[in-house]
Amino acid sequence: MKPLMERITGALAAVRNPRTGADVMAAEQVRDIATSVDGKVRLTLLLAPDDDATLVRDVRQAIEALDGVTDVRVDVRDPAQSEPTPARRAPANTMNQPKAPASGGMGRALPVMEAAPAQKAPPKVPEPVQYPNLGRILAISSGKGGVGKSTVAVNLAIALAKAGTRVGIMDADIYGPNLPLMLGVDAAPAVRDEKIIPLEADGIKVISLGFLIEKEQPAIWRGPIVMKIITQFLRDVAWGQLDYFLVDMPPGTGDAQLSLVQATQVDGAVIVTTPQQVAVGDALRGVKMFERTAVPVLGIVENMSYFENPETGKPIALFGSGGGERLAKECDLPLLGQVPIDPRIQEGGDTGRPIVDAEPESKAAKAISAIAERVMQRVAERYG
Repeated sequence: MKPLMERITGALAAVRNPRTGADVMAAEQVRDIATSVDGKVRLTLLLAPDDDATLVRDVRQAIEALDGVTDVRVDVRDPAQSEPTPARRAPANTMNQPKAPASGGMGRALPVMEAAPAQKAPPKVPEPVQYPNLGRILAISSGKGGVGKSTVAVNLAIALAKAGTRVGIMDADIYGPNLPLMLGVDAAPAVRDEKIIPLEADGIKVISLGFLIEKEQPAIWRGPIVMKIITQFLRDVAWGQLDYFLVDMPPGTGDAQLSLVQATQVDGAVIVTTPQQVAVGDALRGVKMFERTAVPVLGIVENMSYFENPETGKPIALFGSGGGERLAKECDLPLLGQVPIDPRIQEGGDTGRPIVDAEPESKAAKAISAIAERVMQRVAERYG
């Protein structure tokens, strides 16, 4: 059997960049290949802003398919950034250190997989791009995880579609893409005329990183790659003409939020919280983040507001009460609505049947439909 390093370079020579047509080795997109004695592989992939982010997946899969490989780590770097600083020398007998070729090929070999990451020059902040065909772009966000943000986003999108509008939804939660499961769609999207064709479910168009990577594959990506994926979903998906474009954001106030507002003009944000004080405090930070980035917050949605006693019909505040209303008053924003706890919401999310579509007469579905009406009113008041 050929040495592992030789087999790696041979496998990568078969991986082609869709943009240029050249293989990643000939184009010198792969640098710093390193292997450990127990089959771990690490390399650097130079990914330009116009390159398809799925090239990272193709490179990883090409190496993972080789016998003897136990783990693959792909470090992504913008070729416009400065060259990495020399890394530390490896201890004896820990790494295979092939001699770097004089030109082309695999570039420099990493001396040690645990080397400190290279210092990078700060990337330039891009100018937001207008996408008129997307209609009004609305970010559905939360300060913390576990408040049902994706559930609200999916059901809100379906409620808007039921109201007669053309709706698309983008899964920007690249670290935990849940829309494929919640909407009951899971297939690789087709590509036509260099455009990705979004999948459709319950009258809405949808795109998610979950359609493009394996279910068990973790998305361990930093800010520049997050920006690249969001930009590609905005620019390279054949959305057609929409009235509303919802973006299901990851929780918090991190790379995805900043990437979205840098990539395009966001017309409004909807903040989802639960009644507990800890959730409200985190949601407040989300409100402030959007305000500082000049994105108008349309209002607050309080999810899991109460549970209705099936015997008496009385509401039971399992997670406290009044948190969403307090947040709305503190931020001088409207409380768009309160969604009760209903086991059918969770069941619908697990089976791909959102409650607004599966149980339209339930109190939870009616509450979300009313929220959709208020969102449309808020957008009309602001933009006409």
